[in-house]
Amino acid sequence: MAFAIACIRGVMFKGGQRCCSAMAPNVLDGERVLAFDLETTGISTSSDRIVQIALIGANPDGTPIHFEEIVNPQRSIPYGASNVHGIFDHDVRGKGNFSTIADQVAELIEGSVIVGHNVRRFDLAMLDVEFLRLGKRTPRPKAVMDTYEFVRRLNVPRPHKLGALCARHGISLENAHTAAADAAASLLLFWRLSIDHAPSFRCSLEELERWAVHGNISSDATKLGRGLGDLELVDQLGKIRKDGDQIILAFGRHKGRDVKEVHLEDPRYIHWLLSAKGVEDESAREVLRSYLGLDE
Repeated sequence: MAFAIACIRGVMFKGGQRCCSAMAPNVLDGERVLAFDLETTGISTSSDRIVQIALIGANPDGTPIHFEEIVNPQRSIPYGASNVHGIFDHDVRGKGNFSTIADQVAELIEGSVIVGHNVRRFDLAMLDVEFLRLGKRTPRPKAVMDTYEFVRRLNVPRPHKLGALCARHGISLENAHTAAADAAASLLLFWRLSIDHAPSFRCSLEELERWAVHGNISSDATKLGRGLGDLELVDQLGKIRKDGDQIILAFGRHKGRDVKEVHLEDPRYIHWLLSAKGVEDESAREVLRSYLGLDE
């Protein structure tokens, strides 16, 4: 992915090997992807407050995003929390409260793919409450890629804390428990998992998130007897898939149907499918044309 080096600052694989574009899972292509992490006054999502927020990643065109802010929680920060993340009362004195950055945060998160460690149950839940206090609508990401959920689903041995997982997967985590470092590390961990367990990541964002949460990549049983998530990908995004000699649509109003059957009933749809707006990969469109006998 184009942003792999640009968006991750100071976090490298052991031995100096930087994250590179070849490592990116195709499922994230064309999306705004943001690694997300918070540092807070404590662990209660209902009563504790944010003291630092980081959103690090890139836009679909690869331009980097690096948003990192210290926030005044408008209360004293307990010493135990400060001892973990290194942010003390004097660090937040004179800083704005969450309301001063809420609109920026909402704009970044809305429609983005969010990556983080235990981000669904903690960081996003904490954010929900902060927006509720302001009487504002909570921004909704397009999908949440929670590395804590993935390591549990993939049966990665414990411990499942971010630092331990980074050490296990050869990721050097400097400045641990700062929001930016933890966010970037979770993104690198997601990449590492997507490489080591590649078959599990060959599906759409919706399928991948559903599998991480519920353990079932696809509940879309078809007349072929298998779920779409079990079929071989033809294009990078998994819009079309191969089952033996058949090519099956895995999205849209004809989801689960053979492309030849759809071609007979709805040729205009196939015409659209064979355009760059339908299937982005030219090589996959060539496979479709050949399958339909349109390249003769």
